[in-house]
Amino acid sequence: MGRALIRAGPGIGHTDTHGRDDSVKRDFSPVLPGEGATDYARYMRTDTLLALQRDPAEMTHRDELLFQVVHQSAELWLKLAVAELTEAAARIGDGELAEAELLLARSALAVRLITDQLDMFRYLPPATFQALVPVLGNGSGAESPGWKQAQAASRRLDQAFSTYLADRQIDLRKIYSGNPADPVYRLAEAMVEWDERVALWRVRHYKIAIRIGSHGAIGTQGSPANWLAKLIDHRFFPELWQVRTELGGEH
Repeated sequence: MGRALIRAGPGIGHTDTHGRDDSVKRDFSPVLPGEGATDYARYMRTDTLLALQRDPAEMTHRDELLFQVVHQSAELWLKLAVAELTEAAARIGDGELAEAELLLARSALAVRLITDQLDMFRYLPPATFQALVPVLGNGSGAESPGWKQAQAASRRLDQAFSTYLADRQIDLRKIYSGNPADPVYRLAEAMVEWDERVALWRVRHYKIAIRIGSHGAIGTQGSPANWLAKLIDHRFFPELWQVRTELGGEH
């Protein structure tokens, strides 16, 4: 499939032994089942994907496209992150810590990309956001299915790690006081990285919400910012953070 997608790129042809380019003779007709004029469109399901946003005739403001693209792409990245977290928990259960560590790194990168794309909202003035509010109904980011699944997957990961430590009578304090190359230490740090990336995403989300005027400042009565600010300090793996804090305090 990868070769088929690459060979279809513009300007890439095949030259025979006589120096003649025969790219125009090759048949690139789609061979995969499904809808779409090309195999790329059929495999990536681009016709369906690009139809998920509101039609221009339905929009109350042109920036609805920006708003939907940011949120819909975040759901896709969260779907990937959840898949990696779920597999990582299974690998821990099988004692494959190095593999779990790599999967967690992929999950953390997905959240970093979600965080970076929030910068698109810098181009959404408060007046524009207010124009979008009616079409959002009672919708809230807290209802994101990807986020709910990420929370559940993180809890499963924590349980898998805790079970691994308990079954082998591993003391986290000793691990963190020992060799950073230890597979348990490295896995614990990958879990901390995931936790931190999620926290940074929340911070950026909060700051953007303040910037576009969708939330009042912290302390404003009834402001969603009060709820969002509390989530910033939430930790999926509090034990890992506590061990680090205790060891740091001792020194």
